[in-house]
Amino acid sequence: MGDRDDRTPSTSRREPPVTMRGIRTRAALVAAARVVFERDGYLDARLTDITKEAACAAGTFYTYFSSKEEIFAAVLHEAQQDMMHPGMGRVSGTDDPYAVLEASNRAYLTAYRRNAKLMGLMEQVAHIDPEFQRFRNARAEAFVARNARGIAELQERSIVDPEIDPMMASRALSGMVSRMAYAVFVSGEGTADGSEYDFEELVFVLTRLWANALRFPDRG
Repeated sequence: MGDRDDRTPSTSRREPPVTMRGIRTRAALVAAARVVFERDGYLDARLTDITKEAACAAGTFYTYFSSKEEIFAAVLHEAQQDMMHPGMGRVSGTDDPYAVLEASNRAYLTAYRRNAKLMGLMEQVAHIDPEFQRFRNARAEAFVARNARGIAELQERSIVDPEIDPMMASRALSGMVSRMAYAVFVSGEGTADGSEYDFEELVFVLTRLWANALRFPDRG
């Protein structure tokens, strides 16, 4: 299952731009920063390269952001919005919970693959910046808490094993999916013969492991 959290570190304390020109300029800076961060890495990225990529004056940057940390947080926030998707919490009495789980895992893995470079950078920056470390941890905890609520709901509907602790199960299973996504899309780990993982097989295996662990009903 995927994760989401609306909190980002070092977010700008400035009021958001209200004019269309200001909105476009800020968006251009964030988009340019993503290009530069993904190309050069966080430590080697320079503000002058970001403003050059955005085709704006160097001084314009400080109208919207105060530092590299602040605009990196804005880039992460944009990535978070991209990675939001339906999860187990949206299961209703008429839904097929296995289909919802599979769709959620597919959406999460698709978004993770699309944002893989940023996910890798976030891990690197979290090791050197305590604020981003707290953000990463909060993001993971929000992921775990949301999926725990989904598991508890399925238990209330007598669909999955009622004896397991929802939070502990969520922490184990959520960690499995996110760690596998990092291994495949960031670290580039492959199969035993060195080939790349088939995406649909990855979705299938992770969903089946999750469903088996919770003892979903036999699908026939």
